[in-house]
Amino acid sequence: MNQDSRGTVSWLWEFASPHKKGYAASLVFATLGVACGMVPYFCVAQIVIALLSGEAAMSFYGFYCIIAAGAWLMRYLFHGISTTLSHKATFAVISEIRVKLTKKLTVLPMGYLLDTPSGRLKNILVERVDSIETTLAHVVPEMGGNVLVSVATVIYLFVLDWRMALAALATLPLGILCYLGMMRGYEERFKNYVEKNKRLNDVAVEYIGGIEVIKAFNQSASSYEKFTTAAREAAASAIDWMRSTLPFFSTAMSVFPAVLVSVLPIGTLLYMNGSLPVDTFLVAIILSLGVMGPLITTMSYTDDIGKVHTIVNEITSILTQPELKRPAADAGVNGYDINLENVSFAYNKNMEKTEKAVLKGINLKIPACGVTALVGPSGGGKSTIAKLIASLWDAGSGKITIGGTNVQDIPLSQLNSMVAYVAQDNYLFDESIRENIRMGKPSASDEEVEQAARQSGFHDFIMQLEHGYETSAGGAGGHLSGGERQRITIARAMLKDAPIIILDEATAYTDPENEAVIQMAVSKLVEGKTLIVIAHRLSTITDSDNIAVIDNGRVSAQGTHNVLLETSLLYKNMWVAHSSAKDSMDTNVQEVLV
Repeated sequence: MNQDSRGTVSWLWEFASPHKKGYAASLVFATLGVACGMVPYFCVAQIVIALLSGEAAMSFYGFYCIIAAGAWLMRYLFHGISTTLSHKATFAVISEIRVKLTKKLTVLPMGYLLDTPSGRLKNILVERVDSIETTLAHVVPEMGGNVLVSVATVIYLFVLDWRMALAALATLPLGILCYLGMMRGYEERFKNYVEKNKRLNDVAVEYIGGIEVIKAFNQSASSYEKFTTAAREAAASAIDWMRSTLPFFSTAMSVFPAVLVSVLPIGTLLYMNGSLPVDTFLVAIILSLGVMGPLITTMSYTDDIGKVHTIVNEITSILTQPELKRPAADAGVNGYDINLENVSFAYNKNMEKTEKAVLKGINLKIPACGVTALVGPSGGGKSTIAKLIASLWDAGSGKITIGGTNVQDIPLSQLNSMVAYVAQDNYLFDESIRENIRMGKPSASDEEVEQAARQSGFHDFIMQLEHGYETSAGGAGGHLSGGERQRITIARAMLKDAPIIILDEATAYTDPENEAVIQMAVSKLVEGKTLIVIAHRLSTITDSDNIAVIDNGRVSAQGTHNVLLETSLLYKNMWVAHSSAKDSMDTNVQEVLV
């Protein structure tokens, strides 16, 4: 895998750079806000000094009280402006990252998507991306502002008296040591926390998705135990982590603000020996109380800084995945005949380990404007051939051409416009029936959508639904049966009007009556087009122009139905088995009807 070698800061800069003006303005206002928060300390120092010197003018005290109150109000005003600017920029960044991730998924090999649990992808796209919000919206402006003001205040203390400045910072080393203790092993612990929550997400998605099977086969106890175990492990990863850091955190929060422990005795000794003026002593006391607030706020963001490395690594683990390499400019394709030359392929497990080869030197010619059927035992490689033609994967070796052009030299957008792929397991979006059909051609009018349904023979079925074309398909088409989902996807393919049609078990979930309707629709769909049909029901492909028998990753025989009955023992046995099963089913149906 060709991973990008850039670091976390480089990635964050790339994500945030389009909005750097917003972050810069947010940092300025954050700094002004923290500075205004320090003004009351200066005002209090002046008031105390004036009281000790015998100042009696109320206007003097009123002036500093007004300045302190105004600065305190301005602090919240500037903080609000800073937060608004940083969040506006950050939410835009989060949106752009999610768009980048989803665009990336569209150009990744299907192998990566199938080998990565959907729960994990969802976790990265939603939770992990959302976790950047604290770092960008708060750490960048607020930590930056607090650091700048703290440094400026410490410099001012050194200008007043370097000894008192050191006394004010005396608790800082011990507090930092406590924080270092708290951060020890941070990355490993956070990684463990993330992994356990990934596992919980995956198990939750699996549990919810399979609840029907769990109930049907009475596996509630074992499946629920798997879920609860994952939930307990996720909770334990957080609780154990927090428990181990609590002593360090509590000590740090006690030590950091305890500046008077060093400032008062040291200042008193210096004052008593005459080397420290009383007004300087008082200012040092008050400012030392104020300087630790911004520093503690700064330290509180170390947790988020520690997390961001792991978070960014997860996001970039998708962004740096190798893509299906395709050119940008449209390729010249002369016709729609398809040719597979010595094609071999093996699925990759988690994009690392190569599994047993599925295709082994396939040579197959699929002529244009004809019907080619792929048949054979399950697992022989039929669907893999179809998916390689549609460029859902790249062939491991050999080449696949369309119209004489290698599919790897055809841009995905161009290839997608040329191929309509109807799989056995079809997916419908949680939209209306009309919109699900329209996805075949987004620019299609309502009339074109309905015309495609009529040509498919599905218009009457759709009109019988509760709201006709406006009926919601439900999540993943859950409101419809398997056969109904297939009919919608075939109508979608007809509306697309692509020159190459691939039907992978398109009638798998249909009864004989609906199968006849679908066959009529398919016959209209493929007029003048290149059709590739994958079927287990051999009776549906007997009229094909060419039938390729795929067995154990190779083409064992080719020809028409009649030719294969004479020349291929495997095809003949499959036909006999299919005919026997069909006759038996018909007999059983008749007996039931009688």
